[in-house]
Formats: sequence, C-alpha cells, structure tokens
Amino acid sequence: MAGALSPNLQGPQDLQLRQDRQLRNSLALLSSHLVVALVALVAIGGATRVMEAGLACPDWPLCYGRFLPGQQMNVQVFLEWFHRLDAFVVGVALLVFVGVGVALRRRLPTWLPWIASLALALVAFQGALGALTVTHLLASPLVTAHLATALVLVSLVSGLYQRLAMAPENMAPEDMAPEVFRKTPAVPRWWQALAALALVLVFSQCLLGGLMASQWAADQCLASGEACQWLLAHRQLALGAAGGVALMAATAPLLPHGLGHLQGLAFGAIGLVAMQIGLGIWTLKLQLAVPAVTVAHQLVAALLVALLSAVLARALGPLQPHPSQELAHG
Repeated sequence: MAGALSPNLQGPQDLQLRQDRQLRNSLALLSSHLVVALVALVAIGGATRVMEAGLACPDWPLCYGRFLPGQQMNVQVFLEWFHRLDAFVVGVALLVFVGVGVALRRRLPTWLPWIASLALALVAFQGALGALTVTHLLASPLVTAHLATALVLVSLVSGLYQRLAMAPENMAPEDMAPEVFRKTPAVPRWWQALAALALVLVFSQCLLGGLMASQWAADQCLASGEACQWLLAHRQLALGAAGGVALMAATAPLLPHGLGHLQGLAFGAIGLVAMQIGLGIWTLKLQLAVPAVTVAHQLVAALLVALLSAVLARALGPLQPHPSQELAHG
C-alpha cells in the first residue's frame, strides 16, 4: 500500500522518518501558498498601476503615518495598502521558512536553506525598490525593476515548491529504492533547453510589458499615436514567446513514457498563452478602458511564469535519495 512503511523500519527510526517527511510536506505546503501569494502580489501591483494608485499612500512603509489609514481609505488607497500588506505577509512567511530551514537543516535537503535565504533576500530587495518607487514618484526604471524582482520571486518559489515536492525524502521508504530512480526516465537535454528558452522568452515579454506600462506607452499610442514603438515591440516579442511555449508543448509528446506530468504542464502553459493573447487583444480593443481586463492580462502573465518555472524544475529530473535514506531503506 502506498505510504506504508517496510517491516524493517519500525521503532524510533520509523518515527523519525515520519516526522521528517511531515516537516518536508509542511514546508512544501507553505511554499505552494507562497506561490499563490506572490502571483497575487504581481496582480495587485498591476491593479495599483492601472488604477493610478501607486502614490495613494504618500509615505512608506506606513500609509498616512498609520498601519491602517481608516479616514483616508478609498479604492486607490486600499490597493496600495493591500499591496504592501501582501508583500509583508510574504516576507514574514519566508522569514519563518528560512528560520525552520536553518534550524532543522540536518533533516532537510541541503539546498533548501540556501534557496529560501535567496528568496528572502529578494523580498527585502523588493521592499527597498517599493520604497524607492514611492519616494522617486514612480520612476519607470524603478517600477520595472520592482516588477522584475517580483517575477524572479514567483519563478524561484515555484521551482522551489516543485523540487521540494519531488524530493525523495517525501516518498514512502519502499518508493525510495535505488531501482525506482534508475527506472525514472530522464528528460532529454534538448527538451530541458526548450523549457528554459520558453521561460526566458515569456519572462522577457513580461518585462517589456512592464516597461511599456510604466511609461504609459500603450495609452499614449492609442490616444495620440505617440510611443507606438513600445507597443509594436511588445507584439513582436509576444509572437516569439508564444512560439517558444508552443514548440515546447508540441514536442512534449516525444518525451519518454512515464513523463505525462510534464506533458500536462506543457499543455497547460500553451492554454495560458492562448488566454494571454486573447486578453491582450481584448485590452487593446477596449482602449485600456476596463481595468479588470488589463489586470487579468497581467495575472495570466504571472501564472505563466510560475507554470513554466514548474515545468523547468520538474524537467531537471528527480532528486536522488541521500545515502542515509538508502541505508535506512536497505
């Protein structure tokens, strides 16, 4: 039965393995929640820009000198305030993650504390950029860097979750036998390269879109015909990004048998690309006049980055069990 322990793993060793697996599963669950919170953070940031609420709170980190600006609260102030609150919650969660990872590092994969610490450092850097965007009145390079850091965080934590969920430490002991790993088909290097290329292209497209949005280039182009080169470049790169994801999905059926999960993720990515293209066209047809559609366009972009990062993390292949676990199994 899946999850059952083999007879030779009874007693204290049995209990320790169960506790370790529970710890890793708890951290995997926390990291999955962090992915959701970070994607929401990007979407709320997009809504803040669309609603011109980036300076709704004139000070930082408080808002009108208070944690909760009740008297000044309106839609714009709420968006900026909630955006900061979400970032604060993500930072606290990552601080807990790092604390647990360092304190219990002997019971966790060796890479986990390092990746979690990098994510925490990026959150701190993101907070500093957020403060600078307010004090420098939404300067375009700072707003774009703020978005770039957020997307790097989405990608990193999404990959962290996938690698943690794949870790052999989360498997039942009988599933950690060396022959299980030998039978696991390897993802071809050429397909790993396609997955990485698709992620890079989509990430670049998101950054170009953020740079265009921070300069209100699409609005200027639609209103007066100015700055249209940004919109044209965004469209051209969109074709390349869509082509990269489509190529990855089209070649997914060529993967060795037993990698159906990668095919499912790849097909999910091409579905998000189709949705993203539709939302982009709809946004322009509406002349950027419906904020919900514009924000949905940015939300799907963040979801696509998270999904492609998950594809790449899983494409790198299963982690091998630690020698201590092979010994325990044997």
